[in-house]
Amino acid sequence: MAKKKTAPDLHWLYEAAVQNVDTDLDFAKRVYSKHWKRKPLTVREDFCGTAKLACRWVARNKKNEAWGIDFHQPTLDWGVEYNVAELSDEQRQRLHLICGDVLEARTPKVDMALALNFSFCVFKQRDTLRHYFKTVAKSLNDEGVFVMDIYGGTESVMAKNDDVREIPGFTTPDGVEISDFDYLWEQAKYNPITHHTTCHIHFKVPGHGSINKAFTYDWRLWTLPELQEILLEAGFSKADVYLHDFDDDGESDETFRLRKTCENAQGWIAYVVGIR
Repeated sequence: MAKKKTAPDLHWLYEAAVQNVDTDLDFAKRVYSKHWKRKPLTVREDFCGTAKLACRWVARNKKNEAWGIDFHQPTLDWGVEYNVAELSDEQRQRLHLICGDVLEARTPKVDMALALNFSFCVFKQRDTLRHYFKTVAKSLNDEGVFVMDIYGGTESVMAKNDDVREIPGFTTPDGVEISDFDYLWEQAKYNPITHHTTCHIHFKVPGHGSINKAFTYDWRLWTLPELQEILLEAGFSKADVYLHDFDDDGESDETFRLRKTCENAQGWIAYVVGIR
């Protein structure tokens, strides 16, 4: 029996399946310009991981500058080896990566701060989340916005919930070809009393087989009104919710609109925006 090939690097699979940094940056820039009537120049990416978003920001415009914060040095190192390596020397001068705790790390004041991929859900206590939001508020210029995302819907409060998507294949910068593969999001546990949840990401890659529990998350699934209330308690002047609609196939239309009310669905993703 032929041996399976060495499993592809999990960071490549994660970036392809989970992240869409251009969509996130386009949204944040649109909201910023709507409120402050100018283009943002500086970004802080919290829980930045491989710093793909921060790298993309500095590559977009010669005036853009970014700071990325993550507590896991090996993941930052991977980002430096692959994402930062794609930048020019001049672009790298405008990128600053910090290995540290987002509750404590300090950066110059920025126009936009982002905490994406539900990363802030690691904070399970209201006081801790409020402290984090206060830290973010202090990191923003007077004309600043804070963008995060959260998921919800009827399926998100089920004890067991699986979502499978096929991800287009790609070739890594070092020439590794990865065919179309399956991404599986598993909500393994959910406690309706505390909203604590345990989730796993699994991959199934042709030629490599299944990669189970590639990533595991132990979170509190915060609700939209909780996030809005805590943002205001932390000193933000406004806390807005942007939700997408659905196309004819029941998939997100990827257009996020400011909402005050909406019909619930099996699953949705929202941006929550704090206005400084």
